[in-house]
Amino acid sequence: MRLIRQCYHSAVLLNSIGFITFDKLVWNRSKQWFCEPFTFRTFQKLSGLAMMEIKENSENAGLFCPNPAVRGMVNLDRDAFSKTIQVPVLKIRKEIINKVMKTLKHKLIHRPHLKRIGDDPKDDSIKNVMLDPFIVTSEDSFDDRDREIFKQLDISPQVLQVDLQLTYENFKTDEILEAVLPKGQDVTSSFSRVGHIAHMNLRDHQLPYKNLIGQVILDKNPGLTSVVNKTNIIDSTYRNFQMEVLAGEENMMTKVKENGFTYEFDFSKVYWNSRLATEHDRIAGFLKNGDVVFDVFAGVGPFAIPAARRNCIVYANDLNPESYKWLVHNCKLNKVDKKVQAFNTDGREFIRTVVKEELSKYRKHRLHVVMNLPALALEFLDTFRHLLPEEPHSEVVLPTVHCYGFSKDDNPEKEVKDRAEEMLGTTLKNYSIHLVRKVAPNKEMMCISFELPAEVLFGTQTNNEGE
Repeated sequence: MRLIRQCYHSAVLLNSIGFITFDKLVWNRSKQWFCEPFTFRTFQKLSGLAMMEIKENSENAGLFCPNPAVRGMVNLDRDAFSKTIQVPVLKIRKEIINKVMKTLKHKLIHRPHLKRIGDDPKDDSIKNVMLDPFIVTSEDSFDDRDREIFKQLDISPQVLQVDLQLTYENFKTDEILEAVLPKGQDVTSSFSRVGHIAHMNLRDHQLPYKNLIGQVILDKNPGLTSVVNKTNIIDSTYRNFQMEVLAGEENMMTKVKENGFTYEFDFSKVYWNSRLATEHDRIAGFLKNGDVVFDVFAGVGPFAIPAARRNCIVYANDLNPESYKWLVHNCKLNKVDKKVQAFNTDGREFIRTVVKEELSKYRKHRLHVVMNLPALALEFLDTFRHLLPEEPHSEVVLPTVHCYGFSKDDNPEKEVKDRAEEMLGTTLKNYSIHLVRKVAPNKEMMCISFELPAEVLFGTQTNNEGE
């Protein structure tokens, strides 16, 4: 079986370069793979001209790369990126330029901020249409359809070469950073956008170039006015981190729109992750009119506010005074402040007081507890042990808990479930586990949702402080 697969993939490779074609692998009734006959084609040996074109294309791979002299640049010098290359052009009469552009669409040169139609220095009635040098190398690069249109419009298919000056504006972000950073090192051009702020996580080897990287990100992304880098891990108490401004202004007050809601906050003082928009919406999808939601680590409100908009009764808490301030502000901003009761206390205290008191009131409502503090939330689950003293009865509604956690285990689902069961002191039966996102190559953020078992919630109160 393994040999058949190897043959198959080898055939695919050979077929891609024109040396072999095949029909397919077939799964027969005996549940065995067999291969329908391969069809070998005989090709002429590549001509010298074709070989030269392959070699030339390989050498031109760096055609759209900045000058090698920028390697190791620490302070951005935009002028140093300018270079002159040669590109193929067709000469087209002004009056028919619009008619032919659609035909040439897939053969035009594509570079940022580059005009593909230029004036002819010798004839005002002619325009030079710049083509992609990797696609068009001669008249033979045009197909029959192109030639037919050229004939109808009386256009010469002659391809001419002209000089084209590329500047800093014509290079892409990755091209610039790859040209600057030492060869072989990872290039980071990705970032999280938080309103007008680009938030980056640079690695140690990129720090000497941090200000240049920040300025390039600022230049290449309209609407950004500030680029920041995280300088340490998230604080486990308030979930915010120290940042340094790499480029642009130091204004950390920002506005974010997510899933139809608006959030305002000081990004340097609260926790916000734009990559969780899908997760915020997923949890909101579970909620119905009249549900009761307890948001233990509410932040600035990305779970609480959508829940309130769905006419849920919401109790939202966060220990960080800044998060609490912006939670209250955002509830008013989104006009759900009448449906959200906000608290500023420790998560355990919130569960032992507010959650405990309110749980006993709701007998006919669906109940949800959201615990989004992935670094620590699983350790708070022991707070639910025997939270309510009375014995459960047939009409009791058990809350559904949505608890988040990070895992570096090879089997993150099992590891998160095991940790949850250890803190609850029981085996979970009704549960589901969802992969929220991959945080790093060996680190995943998971959400375990489960109905809080009655034997955990009810009983004699014990002292479970946790760590």
